[in-house]
Amino acid sequence: MNSKDASFEGEHPAEAELAEVPGGQEPVGEDVESLKQALDEERAKAEGYLANWQRAQADFINYKRRTEQERSEAVSFGNAALILGLLPVLDDLERALDSVPDGLAQDGWLDGITLIYRKFKAVLEEQGVSEIEALGEPFDPHFHEAMLFGEGDEGMVVEEIQKGYRLHDRVLRPTRVMVGKGEEEGTEEELQEGDNGQGNRD
Repeated sequence: MNSKDASFEGEHPAEAELAEVPGGQEPVGEDVESLKQALDEERAKAEGYLANWQRAQADFINYKRRTEQERSEAVSFGNAALILGLLPVLDDLERALDSVPDGLAQDGWLDGITLIYRKFKAVLEEQGVSEIEALGEPFDPHFHEAMLFGEGDEGMVVEEIQKGYRLHDRVLRPTRVMVGKGEEEGTEEELQEGDNGQGNRD
């Protein structure tokens, strides 16, 4: 037996190969763990990127929706100041037509004024202007402005002083109204005096 054969005598070939790798199989295990850790880190980054993208997409959708709503409102209510300035003219026309003497009711010029009034009102209606119902309705501070209190059903509008208008779904000018404060009842003393008076007449 030569010296070369003696050096490997009693040693398994696989053990001889492991002996050539420093640390045996341990470096392979460490590489797997490091790869798993790196994979987890990249997965976390990807999930973070996805969440940020979804958040940015939602913000953009909300911004687009809000911009479209503002544009729609600008178109719908852009003429609000102009229309509000025209309402006194409408009020004057209505008062003038309501106060025409009976002797002039058949004059031709009155028909012309009435036609102008109707056209004027129709133009406002085309822009989304509508009257606010008030007379006989329960008083609503969102739509009515109480100017006076008088006899009538409590909390009900008993008289319309100035018409109110809304533009689409918004109040352009509230209706000025008189609100009922309930029927006044006589005091107990007044009722007794009334009964005594009736008794004396008998």
